[in-house]
Amino acid sequence: MTDVKITIKENGPYRVEGDVPLFDHQGNRVQPPKPGGYSLCRCGASTKKPFCDGAHSKIDFIGA
Repeated sequence: MTDVKITIKENGPYRVEGDVPLFDHQGNRVQPPKPGGYSLCRCGASTKKPFCDGAHSKIDFIGA
């Protein structure tokens, strides 16, 4: 099994590293932008949801 690591970035996204499949609400697999890991939006402002596009830095997101 591949090692998996999920890191909560301070005031940023959830960083998922390793072979972790992602599925939508209908059970369809969602392909990440790049192999090996992906960042999931936590602020709600990304235009590429569920993936992070860096919008958190533009809106001064504070992850409580």
